[in-house]
Amino acid sequence: MSSAGQSTVPFTIPSVSDEVSDAVVKVLDSGWITTGPQTAAFEQEFADYLGAAHVIAVASCTTALELCLRGLELPPGSAVLTPSLTFCGAINAILHAGHRPVLVDIDEDTLVPSPETVAAAAARTAPAAMIVQNQGGYPVDVAALAEAAGLDRTRVVEDAAHGPGAARGGKPVGSESFAACFSFYATKNMPIGEGGAIATSDEGLQEKVRAMRLHGMSKDSWKRYLPGGSWRYDVKQIGLKANMTDVQASIGRAQLAALPEWQRRRAEIVAAYDAAFRGLPGLTLPQRDLGGIQHAWHLYQVRVPDRDAISAELEAAGVSTSVHFIPANQMTSYRDILGADECARVPVTDRVGEELLSLPLYPGLTSDGQDRVIAALTEALRARS
Repeated sequence: MSSAGQSTVPFTIPSVSDEVSDAVVKVLDSGWITTGPQTAAFEQEFADYLGAAHVIAVASCTTALELCLRGLELPPGSAVLTPSLTFCGAINAILHAGHRPVLVDIDEDTLVPSPETVAAAAARTAPAAMIVQNQGGYPVDVAALAEAAGLDRTRVVEDAAHGPGAARGGKPVGSESFAACFSFYATKNMPIGEGGAIATSDEGLQEKVRAMRLHGMSKDSWKRYLPGGSWRYDVKQIGLKANMTDVQASIGRAQLAALPEWQRRRAEIVAAYDAAFRGLPGLTLPQRDLGGIQHAWHLYQVRVPDRDAISAELEAAGVSTSVHFIPANQMTSYRDILGADECARVPVTDRVGEELLSLPLYPGLTSDGQDRVIAALTEALRARS
């Protein structure tokens, strides 16, 4: 699909490879539709794409984060640092793993925590682990943040939901990580619909999470029902029902083959936005200090005054936008759990969060559609200058 001929430019349209339909039909015809050979093939191909030692396919990025935290075997109730500008799933993963989120404020240029904000959060608690996030596709400096937190790399889990296609120093996100968690949700750069994956360089962690993604069973459940299979299995550690199916994996294999071209198109759209918006009064563009960094461009996030009114004006002009994310400290349940004092420790997140606006950015966005986005935002901002 594309935005051509539509009365409204959608915020996003999932990209779907031409190979997906045939791939799914083959899986359905095979009779093996749960975790099986397609899942194993997808894991290997995604590992090759990342340059990672191991990939374990799971049900979602949220379950990936929880499985990794469980795999760390931290004492119950441990403090886990997390960005305050993040998706609720990351906070839920910490809570479901039995631990306590500790919010870290962000740098207003990169929209991710800096060594300074991490050190400040670590100073008020005793963090046992940390989640870092490649927000919008910007690859964070994991080593610098781990050092600031006083943590070994084996206590850092990367939220790489926005990460496929990103690299730092020529190394793809996830290629050397202790644990990097990816999302294949419908809106992501490589959409499957649902699904996630864990990339790790650690043999021990991959063995733990591979077992825990299927209840902690010692034997794959489906293999028990095949000719020659045995009904005997053991549960040596408590896990989740978090496996990926072969139907999902077959979609993932087809989408992965198309991903490089989709990433090229995203970069092209970003370049056009940059050229059109540079110098526009009242507009702050995404971080551009990209020396040695390859941005994945999952999101094109700008900062604008009077964000909600501008978003409404763009919608009236036929351009849909979105906001990523509502800060975690502003969510009712988390405020109840963390307390008002903890939620007040992230002032930059609160201030920047009120200005962030995500513009349409997806491979199917046509030049005409992008021109409409540019014209609508330019008109709205110039009317205020």
